Amino acid sequence: MSDADRRPLRVALIDDYEIVVQGLARMFASYRDRVRLVELDVEAPVGQPVDVALVDTFGQDRADDTALQKIVANGLAETVVVYGWSDEDDFIERSLAAGAAGYLAKSLPAGQLVAGLERAYRERGVVVRPEAGTGIADPGDWPGRDEGLTPRESEVVALITLGRSNQEVAAETFLSINSVKSYIRTAYRKMGVQTRSQAVLWGLNHGFGPERPHRADADRT
Repeated sequence: MSDADRRPLRVALIDDYEIVVQGLARMFASYRDRVRLVELDVEAPVGQPVDVALVDTFGQDRADDTALQKIVANGLAETVVVYGWSDEDDFIERSLAAGAAGYLAKSLPAGQLVAGLERAYRERGVVVRPEAGTGIADPGDWPGRDEGLTPRESEVVALITLGRSNQEVAAETFLSINSVKSYIRTAYRKMGVQTRSQAVLWGLNHGFGPERPHRADADRT
């Protein structure tokens, strides 16, 4: 057995939102014998190489492969894995074509997520979705959760907070325009707002502005 097989995988989580990062860190807490979370920013190097970069798609433009290609090409991570919603077949194909070794669904429970990272480190083209009948797992944490927003509603609000139009939100999340409008309606009711400008202000006041820079080497234990 090689040293890489014995030691925990060093996993770098790439995401703009601190609350998302911390939510995933809590998911990994019981698996420290198998994964060690190292946080880094998309643009900043880390002091030592990592085995896997887990790229969280929350609040990101999934129709643009540039950021993912840059992560694949910059050499910081031996393997790049995308973490997103399991119903985005087009996006899964685009991610793999852009150089990602795998795609893991956000609805995976922690144990399956860790196993998926280990598998993607060993082989390419890995796509892991939850098994039929297992329901939707808790995908860590996200802005707006405490106010009752679902992960999907929260992501739509995050993009609105960044100034995206409904058409841009649909394109960037691979959702239909009707789905986007539906998420907006339900989110607005929970947020207690009626207009776009009110929603943007609410978002800025509730943690929907991307946070940079990230800390390097978040798991120091």
